[in-house]
Amino acid sequence: MTGNFQVIDFMVTKVSLPKPTLSTLDAIALIVGMVVGAGIFQTPALVAGNTANPGVALLVWLLGGGMSLIGALCYAELTTAYPHAGGTYHYLLRAFGKIPAFLFAWARMTVIQTGSIVLMAFVFGDYASQLLRLGEYSSAIYAAGVVLCLTGLNVLGVQQGKQTQNWLTIAKVLGLLLVVIVGIAFAKPVVVSNPTATPPQTQLGLAMIFVLLTYGGWNEAAYISAEVRQGKRNMVRVLLGSIAIITVIYLLINFAYLQGLGLTGLAGSEAPAADLMRRAVGENGARFVSILVAVSALGAANATIFTGARTNYALGQDFSIFGFMGRWQERRSTPINALLVQGAISLGLVILGAVTRKGFATMVDYTAPVFWFFFLLSGVALLVLRSREPDVPRPFRVPAYPLIPLLFCAICGYLLYSSVTYAGIGGSIGVVVLLTGIPLLFFNRERSTSTNL
Repeated sequence: MTGNFQVIDFMVTKVSLPKPTLSTLDAIALIVGMVVGAGIFQTPALVAGNTANPGVALLVWLLGGGMSLIGALCYAELTTAYPHAGGTYHYLLRAFGKIPAFLFAWARMTVIQTGSIVLMAFVFGDYASQLLRLGEYSSAIYAAGVVLCLTGLNVLGVQQGKQTQNWLTIAKVLGLLLVVIVGIAFAKPVVVSNPTATPPQTQLGLAMIFVLLTYGGWNEAAYISAEVRQGKRNMVRVLLGSIAIITVIYLLINFAYLQGLGLTGLAGSEAPAADLMRRAVGENGARFVSILVAVSALGAANATIFTGARTNYALGQDFSIFGFMGRWQERRSTPINALLVQGAISLGLVILGAVTRKGFATMVDYTAPVFWFFFLLSGVALLVLRSREPDVPRPFRVPAYPLIPLLFCAICGYLLYSSVTYAGIGGSIGVVVLLTGIPLLFFNRERSTSTNL
């Protein structure tokens, strides 16, 4: 270090660092708000269709929480040993070097994070269109509005972003609890129309794909590890506390679904929460659920926008071709340029979703294979860093090492295989976009070499 300048292989840049402005509760609200999105209103029906009885269905959701906890333990070690706004990007950089780290940051900027933002934006658009339709491309118009408004809100500063997230998360959790209470207390008893019908067979692997998709997003805690107060101690609380809250919410809502609709009714429902509330209190209940789903999607989109820009900032810090994104606006405590680039790419993906007329499904296919590939690499990075950098202080160490990290890698590998197997054309587009980062990497290297000459 020389003064306040840091020399990196690719560039020399003035260091502007994020400040610890988030409390433990802020961080938990961010993670819970991101994970508990629209999936819990859709995937329980798919899980019920692949399980033999209600007990097995609930067990699958509990297993999903346990698998997420395994991953959270691995990330607890990484986030406390290496607190950095780049999150997984930083771990891959230390473990494997610049090429995998660059490709991850590029994929996150163009595929993973932006695809997730647009996925939630389309969910909002789908449900908002049921209340007020805006023409042929109503869902896409709403989705674009979500991207513009929430990006602008986060550009204003970290305080606006986190306060919005806190209120959206509170509204979402309270709304879900209301669905649970009303569903259990007021839904009419389920009548089995054909008690002699053959129950569905349990297909555990397929059910777990849907469950882990619904649990996805807790790893975003890595990108706020440098902004959490006393992060070396509190990041463990953030990760484990978030997983615990999410698991309880998922078990409660699925219990309510099963009580109010039954396993067969749940499996055949296209909108379980709306059907449950309609059964309990009529059409007004179904309208309430539409609003709740829209709020949930907003909360997930806002949290994803908040954390996604942090990787873009880290990318700009280390690679001159994206140097304009590596600037941290100290007064607002936010990476404005990184947010704007993320917003522009997200708007492009909204257009893609509008053209295909399958916004949600297209974004799921687009993101899944790339996401699980790099999630697997993050588990391997933990093993590499523990071996290569044994002297780095680790306030938290994964218990039962190396069994838990290896188990985490196995789970990620299975989900990578499954996502490649089931992804449509959107998955192929995502992989192609990832590969376009390779020529950019070499262009950056040539540019840096010529500049140094």
